Amino acid sequence: MPVSADSSRRTGTNSLDAPPWVAMYHSVGDCADDPYRVTVSPERLDRQLGWLRGRGLRGVCVRDLLAARARGGGRDLVGLTFDDGYADFVEAALPLLRHHGFGATLFVLPGRLGGDNGWDPLGPRKPLLDERGIRLAAACEGVEVGSHGLTHVDLTKADDTVLRAEVAESRAVLSELIGAHVDGFCYPYGTVDRRVVDAVRDAGYGYGCAIDPGPLTGPYALPRLHVGERDTSLRLFLKHRLHRLRRRPVGAGR
Repeated sequence: MPVSADSSRRTGTNSLDAPPWVAMYHSVGDCADDPYRVTVSPERLDRQLGWLRGRGLRGVCVRDLLAARARGGGRDLVGLTFDDGYADFVEAALPLLRHHGFGATLFVLPGRLGGDNGWDPLGPRKPLLDERGIRLAAACEGVEVGSHGLTHVDLTKADDTVLRAEVAESRAVLSELIGAHVDGFCYPYGTVDRRVVDAVRDAGYGYGCAIDPGPLTGPYALPRLHVGERDTSLRLFLKHRLHRLRRRPVGAGR
């Protein structure tokens, strides 16, 4: 079942009074040429997941995290998200998630199936998952597949036609591809405004992931913390401790 702002109000829960910790990953692989710092090595990811487990925390998909929070629990859960749908999610990230018994949300671009990260002007071209890879990920226990839009464009700069396609059409295409309900949306570049948030909610998604949405913070604009190759155990500890101070939700309503 989708976990939405409306459902939280109906049940009387305050699942976002203390914002859930949602980690933002992208690619898992070679960090040698990584101008945007979006890549984490498998070795570093393994240590980061081990650090979470060692502190009694468990990585889960955002859908499960929000459902647990709506029930008044989930304080020991961390949302793990992987943006863009890189092919290395299946090759490198998925085996590590399985090893640690964790789940995650994978945000993909159904308009770029089998393509690459052509939106990045610098750095190497990284292959994206094709239809088979996305279905394989979606079939894994604990893995949720969500939409990152069709083609990775800044939705705050898109006209209404493009916005509708990127949000609503991507959900329809992805739902057909994996044969399941698509609950989550992730805003490309993390950019978001009220019009875009409303479009995501109206398209039927249960939640939306941003980065630092400020006053829009809520179920349709969840803040996330970037986690990369430089994040040692000490840095993760500090990010975890400071998370609630850095992001203060302002309510789940419109």
